[in-house]
Amino acid sequence: MPQQYKIDKVKELTELFNNSKGYIFTDFRGLTVETITDFRKKLRKLNSKYMVIKNSYIKILAKNKGIEDLKDNIVGPTAIAFVGDDFSETAKTVVEFSKNSNLKIKGGWFDNLLLTATQIEAISKLPSKIQLIGMLMSVMNAPIQKFAYACNDVIGRFVRAVNAVAEQKKNA
Repeated sequence: MPQQYKIDKVKELTELFNNSKGYIFTDFRGLTVETITDFRKKLRKLNSKYMVIKNSYIKILAKNKGIEDLKDNIVGPTAIAFVGDDFSETAKTVVEFSKNSNLKIKGGWFDNLLLTATQIEAISKLPSKIQLIGMLMSVMNAPIQKFAYACNDVIGRFVRAVNAVAEQKKNA
C-alpha cells in the first residue's frame, strides 16, 4: 500500500503535468543551487516551472497522461521544465542556459510527440508566437501601407508641379 504523502505528491504533480503544454527533460548534475535558482527565475518569467522529480513519479505521471515510452529521457537524475505558454520560448531559454552551464537536455514532449535534444534545439531556433504574429501583421499591413504611399506620392507630385509652374511664372 503506497504511503499517503506519495499519493499526495503524485496528485499534485498530475495537476502540473495536465496544465503544461509540454515538457523538457534535463540532467541537472553539476549545477549549483544558485544556478538552478537563476534558471528557475528565467523560466518563471515565461510562466514555466522547473522541478527535480523522481523517475518513478515521472513514469507514473507519463502512464496516467498516456505517454507510453520516454526512452532515455528518464535515465539518471532528471529535472523537468514544464512549459507554460510558449514552447519555443521555453526551449530557447533551456538551450541558451545549457550552452553556458552543465545542464544537459535529454529530450522533451510536446503536442503528443516525443522529442530528442536536437529537435528541441531546432525548435528553440524558431520564432516565438509573438514574433510570428508580428511578421504576419507586417505582411498584412504592407499593401495598405504601399497604397497610402502611392496616394501621398500623387498629391506630392501635384504640389511639386504647381510649385514649378508658380516659379516659372514668377521668373518670367
